[in-house]
Amino acid sequence: TEAAELGSLDAHYQLGLAYCTGHGVEQDKPRGIHLWQEAAMKGHVESRHNLAVVEYNNGNYELAVRHWMISAKIGDEDS
Repeated sequence: TEAAELGSLDAHYQLGLAYCTGHGVEQDKPRGIHLWQEAAMKGHVESRHNLAVVEYNNGNYELAVRHWMISAKIGDEDS
């Protein structure tokens, strides 16, 4: 948590993953997604990709594609 508070993008991603899955913390998907949004806005590729997956799973296909296009442009081969 301290690394995320200090601005580490990877810490935001990892903490978001923990909250979304409930691994090691009480599950809190909105908090996890918010952490990914913060990291994605600063260029974190995996966070952007995960936001696309969340939007796709929620039926927001156009927004999912936009997230995937952005993450692909910045180097995510899975997008």
